[in-house]
Amino acid sequence: MAKVDKNKKTNGYFKYVKWFWILFISGILLVVLLFLSASWGLLGPMPEYEYLENPQTNLATEIISSDAKTLGKFYLDDNRTPVPYDSLPQNLVNALIATEDARFLEHSGIDARGTVRAFAYLGKKGGASTISQQLARQLFVGVRSKNKFETIKQKVMEWVLATRLETQYTKQEIIAMYLNQYDFLNNADGIRSAAKIYFGKEPQELKIEESAVLVGMLKNSSYFNPIRREELVKNRRNTVLGQMAKYDYITEQESDSLQALKMDINFNPESHKEGLATYFRMYLQGFMNDWISKNPKPALEGGRDKWNLYLDGLKIYTTIDSRMQANAEDAVRKHMANLQNEFFHQNTPDRNPTAPFLDLDKAQINRILERAMKNSSRWRKMKDEGKSEKVIRASFTKKTEMTVFDWNSDGRERDTIMTPLDSIRYYKTFLRAAMMSMEPQTGHVKAWVGGIDYRHFQYDNVIQGTRQAGSTFKPFVYAAAIDQLRLSPCDSLPDTQYCIEAGKHGNMEAWCPKNAVGQYSGNMYTLKDALANSVNTVTAQLIDRVGPRSVVSIIKNLGLKGEILEVPSIALGTPESNVYEMVGAYGAFANQGVYVKPVMVTRIEDKNGTVLYEYVPETKDVLSKDVAYAMVNLMEGVTHGGSGTRLRHSGAKNSTVYKEIITGYPYGFTNPIAGKTGTTQNNSDGWFMGMVPNLVTGVWVGGEERSTHFQSIAYGQGASMALPIWGLYMKKNYENKNLGISDGEFEKPENMSINVDCSKVVDDSDDDGGLDDDLDDLDF
Repeated sequence: MAKVDKNKKTNGYFKYVKWFWILFISGILLVVLLFLSASWGLLGPMPEYEYLENPQTNLATEIISSDAKTLGKFYLDDNRTPVPYDSLPQNLVNALIATEDARFLEHSGIDARGTVRAFAYLGKKGGASTISQQLARQLFVGVRSKNKFETIKQKVMEWVLATRLETQYTKQEIIAMYLNQYDFLNNADGIRSAAKIYFGKEPQELKIEESAVLVGMLKNSSYFNPIRREELVKNRRNTVLGQMAKYDYITEQESDSLQALKMDINFNPESHKEGLATYFRMYLQGFMNDWISKNPKPALEGGRDKWNLYLDGLKIYTTIDSRMQANAEDAVRKHMANLQNEFFHQNTPDRNPTAPFLDLDKAQINRILERAMKNSSRWRKMKDEGKSEKVIRASFTKKTEMTVFDWNSDGRERDTIMTPLDSIRYYKTFLRAAMMSMEPQTGHVKAWVGGIDYRHFQYDNVIQGTRQAGSTFKPFVYAAAIDQLRLSPCDSLPDTQYCIEAGKHGNMEAWCPKNAVGQYSGNMYTLKDALANSVNTVTAQLIDRVGPRSVVSIIKNLGLKGEILEVPSIALGTPESNVYEMVGAYGAFANQGVYVKPVMVTRIEDKNGTVLYEYVPETKDVLSKDVAYAMVNLMEGVTHGGSGTRLRHSGAKNSTVYKEIITGYPYGFTNPIAGKTGTTQNNSDGWFMGMVPNLVTGVWVGGEERSTHFQSIAYGQGASMALPIWGLYMKKNYENKNLGISDGEFEKPENMSINVDCSKVVDDSDDDGGLDDDLDDLDF
């Protein structure tokens, strides 16, 4: 029997051992080399340490209300507003760790046990990506490649970056960065947008089951989309709740009860055309663009030399109160829907063949439609595409499917088929509205409603355009008379026809204004009664005595910018203004004669909280305290015995107008209110300016075209068209005591030099404010 060579056997054993260690060490070296190659940038560019310390992500600019609510955001693709870790609920953090990375608090970026398990079972028992690795992929690596070699390369880069992130940031910061970075779909970039869009909440308000929904989406938000796949998302949510029970964040009983709950998605899509304060947000966009053009970005910020409204994560602190804004929008919506129904009723083809226009012939109507057609986006777009005018015009007469505005439809939209030219005429049938509310002592604008629906009517009637002011202009004439002639609200003038001869005050011919009803009582009217009942003859006498120049001087000091001719007819409201200017001007009456320019933005900060802008109030002393208070006293008379009486009284029980369009009536206010209604020629514009001691609000209602109006003064006056919006708005404001809206007396100056305690008291006990029964309620 042959003898075994023991040396040969031993050599063979050591040979295998040697090769094992050679292969093992080579593998280790290869892995180390692979990681070093990734670290040195040989596998692809790696971010610099400075970039790791401050990752550059696109951040939306946030618009913040005075009551610390988010009104909206400016963004392009990323609707992202980061929140710090301490603003995240613990249940969200627990759900995230339990589901995505159970040993997150133990490892340093790479989970060794998870990695071995993933290799051993080829990923069938779960992946090995830690939260840090997932963050690295989102921030620096990008979408996983389908190429195997590229995938390995990306994975190595993730590992390297994950360990670097762990050295640069705390565990809490990594969690916050991860949740702030993730795209939850439907413009929900980051956890704050996701909480707002899917549940209408701030992150810290999320319940456990809501947090579980959002954590479940982290696996694949496109697949686990709660808007499209509710049952699938519910199952995924329950998986997350199961993981939380597995790792003892909640009990099994809690998990079972939460899993039994139905999905409760409260979808609140965020876009530039939807949400609260849309018109204000678009005004703000212009404000910010102007500010950015004048304020270059500091060099230390790096990157762009100009601030970017959509990418730099600015915070804009505004004066708007979200609660008052919601009340204002609700008031406009309720009254305008009601008013529009009556307008449609009065403009059926059998009642008005030229609807929605009145007093126009066919040629005039065609000119309006021609102008609108050439100003339309369709015309501009086709013109830019090089289409001939013949082709463009033909497109306006071709029926097409479209979605149009409709007060009576769900979501105020309906699908229909009509020609673009017909749609132009259709949209001109809708009455428009504007409203602004301001604190007179500070100039802080609390509510801003520029129209009835921003999606379909993007013209902002608060500030973009001007309309005739009607009788809301008369207080400026009275203020000039009291200031210069030292008259008081108790002084009287006769209601008789009054003419200012040709050649006086710039008149080309004699000016002899008529009263609203075309009659003259011959009675003596106190200034308080005359303003309350808009007696034109008294106003004419006042402007004759003080002169138009004095009136124009006052209104310029009160912030009205338009060109105003120094002629007597301005006394009856022929000048044009807008709601923004009128509210600012009336604010001086409530603020003891001091004009404060309306302010909408108080502060701008960068993403780090550095203050970039703080507003400085712009004020001007225009009237003495005594004159301002006398004017307030005069305008209180409007709501006690004049065209604003319906704010207090129960109304005419049988009045058709009250039943049809005075929305929310009766209002039942008993507190001091100063105000003035206004109606322009042919009922084209209806105004109401209303004041309490710490809030001045202006409302305008009218058609886009002046020829779109009610036929009757009963329906078309400011007391019918605009005043109800003020009434609805203020009733809602007073219901919320936290708003602090005053219901007390206007502050009276000490040692008042002007007599406001008239011996003649207006007896309005029988005045029900009814339009059918009381001609004094009519206003021009």
